[in-house]
Amino acid sequence: MTQTTTLAASALFEHVASQSDAVAHFRGRLGFESDVSDVAAGLAEAEPGFVLVDARSDESWAQGHVPGAIHLPWRRIAAEASERIPSGTPVVVYCWGPACNGGTRAALEFALLGHPVKEMLGGFEYWAREGFAYDTADGPAQLAPDALTNVTPAGLAGGAVTDGAITCAC
Repeated sequence: MTQTTTLAASALFEHVASQSDAVAHFRGRLGFESDVSDVAAGLAEAEPGFVLVDARSDESWAQGHVPGAIHLPWRRIAAEASERIPSGTPVVVYCWGPACNGGTRAALEFALLGHPVKEMLGGFEYWAREGFAYDTADGPAQLAPDALTNVTPAGLAGGAVTDGAITCAC
């Protein structure tokens, strides 16, 4: 039997946001962030409605990048973005992964330039780990989905347990 505690008894909830603050915070996060599955679904549309930007180094780009992304390292965005991406175009940026803030830096640069912008959570690491195809300097590549990223081997069908892998019902 699972034992539960009341909010008052839990140190975890000693300091908790009000409902209105929580709604504003999480709604705000959705305004700034997207996950790789949502980006992949957007890119599969005939007109995605955004430009995907890989903000990593030249070496990282060569190792692998999302098909259709443009390469613009975050340090060069202020100087080069206006030549490559029309003003006001929505942009989704990514870097390596959760332990890297290059995507956040890139998003800030695009925001400063006036673009609607979101950061792809998980970055290229989770794009590859979730089993989406990617391009390398040597050609296309694709890994089998990592069972720990909540993606089934067959794709994005959520809500089931398949061969011990947990899938997401998002």
